[in-house]
Parts: sequence; C-alpha cells; structure tokens
Amino acid sequence: MVALSILDLVRVTEETNARGALDNARDLAGHAEQWGYRRFWVAEHHNMPGIASAATSVVIAHIAAGSRHIRVGAGGIMLPNHAPLVIAEQFGTLAQLFPGRIDLGLGRAPGTDQITVRALRRPPGSVDQFPQDVLELQAYFAPRQPGQRIEAVPAAGTEVPLWILGSSTYGAQLAAALGLPYAFASHFAPEHLLPALDIYRRNFQPSAQLQRPYAMVGVNIIAAPTDGEARRLATTQQMSFTNLLRGTYGLGQPPIDDIETYWTPTEKMQAMRMLARTIIGSPETIKAEMDALVAETNVDELMVVSDVYHHALRLRSFEMIAAVNAASGRSSNSAAQ
Repeated sequence: MVALSILDLVRVTEETNARGALDNARDLAGHAEQWGYRRFWVAEHHNMPGIASAATSVVIAHIAAGSRHIRVGAGGIMLPNHAPLVIAEQFGTLAQLFPGRIDLGLGRAPGTDQITVRALRRPPGSVDQFPQDVLELQAYFAPRQPGQRIEAVPAAGTEVPLWILGSSTYGAQLAAALGLPYAFASHFAPEHLLPALDIYRRNFQPSAQLQRPYAMVGVNIIAAPTDGEARRLATTQQMSFTNLLRGTYGLGQPPIDDIETYWTPTEKMQAMRMLARTIIGSPETIKAEMDALVAETNVDELMVVSDVYHHALRLRSFEMIAAVNAASGRSSNSAAQ
C-alpha cells in the first residue's frame, strides 16, 4: 500500500471552539496511528477564526503528547514569517520531547493576508531569502561545529528532517536542488501537480538527508458509506473554499443538501478548479480514484485532507480511507522519515 498521512486543518466550527478543535486533532492522531497513517501534520495559518493551528509548534506538542508513534509535524511552517533561529529552537525542543517523531515542512507563502503579514513584523522582502533561510535552518539542526557562535539550543544534533512544500514549480526546483523530500499541495492548487513532480524527479540531487527523490501529494478525500452521503459531507469544504473566494474567513459550516444554492456559477467554477483533484464517495469509488491518482503520479505518499464537519464522521472517513488503501496492496518504492 502507498504510505498515507494526514493534514489536519484543526477546524473550528460553528459547534466547536478552539479548544475543541485542538482536542479533536489530538484524538484523530491517536486513531490515525492505529489505522496505519505514517504522519500527522498541521499548518500555519494566521487571522483565520476557523483554523486553530496558528501557534503551530505548540499545537504539534499537544498532538504528539496524545499519540505514541505517529510522526507529527508542520505542513507547514511559513518560513518567511519567522527567523530561522526561532523555528530551530521550537522544533529542536519538539525533537527533544518526541525523539524520532517530528517533521518540519517549509513553505514560502505567508499563510495569511498582507495586513497580517505586517502584523507579524517580518520584512516584505523576506520571501526572497527563502532558500538561504532553509539552509540556515538546516545548519542549526546539524551537530554543533567548532567555533560556531550561534547555536539553536536545544536543536543542534537533532537533525529534524526538512520537507519543501509547494503549489507551483518553484518548490519542486528548490527541493530537487537541496536533495529534500517534496510535498505538493494539490488539495488546493492542483494545476501544476504533474509538471512539478517531473521537475523535482528530473533535477533531484542526492543529499545527506535523502538519496532518492521522495514525493508526497496532498489530496482531499471524503469517504462515506454511499456516494450520495459523501457528496453531502463535501459541501462543508466547498462552502469553505467559496468563503475564501469571498474574502470571508469564518467558522466551519455543517453540510447542506444543495450546494448550488450557496455559490454562484462563477464561484463554483473557481472553487472547483482548486478542488479538481478531490476524491469523494463510497469505499468503492474512492478506491478507483485513489488507484488512478497513484498510477498517474507514481507518488510515494498521499497526505489526506478530509474536511468533514462532524468529528465522528471525520474519524469514519479517515478510517475508511485507510481500509481502502490497505486492501489495495499498493507499496511505495522509496522511503523518507
């Protein structure tokens, strides 16, 4: 079977406050490791009332403490928002608390709007320093060198594995040049998926962390006993994407019977373009579409987003997805931590 992982939105809903969202994420991780998921990531988003993972390293600690062996990490930290030294200190601390279980995915987008970027106090041009910041961060996780004047305590020697995240070909080029694993965000930006994977694999340079290219693809999968129920559950995510297009960042909304009453034709076209790779349906339906995606991309790992409103039904969705994958007999040809 292909490796499966989870990207959790730590979704605050109309019925669940931030504490409930954090506890739901922790509960999901505990179940996920029993179902065979490899890793559990959360992402840095700011000024979004419906997402409770802004303090990403703190959220990771909460989730890791509620599970035993699943890898927990950031998918990702938006590095231009931070000094690399601070991120190294945070994730080095996590690595000391949960040895062998911490991942650090890195993105160059701000993860928020421009007003919030200014509130984060980072220079607007910091995004241009992303490759250098990645190298600086990598050095902080390496063993301390003689004469080294700045040490990220307690990160030195933890060698937290880094990932490059991307929704365009830029991240693919950087991940290939640095010899790092690559995760493509086709769960919201599927357009460049295949070109990005091709660029990454063709240009990959082996590194101390990784000898062969290792690619992960983000994918929305919503599973239910029937196609009809799954399509209804998917309206929660469709409304969320519509709200993003409208510039409204509200709480997660319960599913509705007819999504056509919620969005305009233009909004539908734009939202469905972003959701083009989404897989929705019964176990039989998702099996066929997961098989097709893996065959098309030859991906090493799928990182699943299952944005289902009610926690119990979200657990059911992830359990069904894991069962379908286990029954498929697929196997990954390469390995990453």
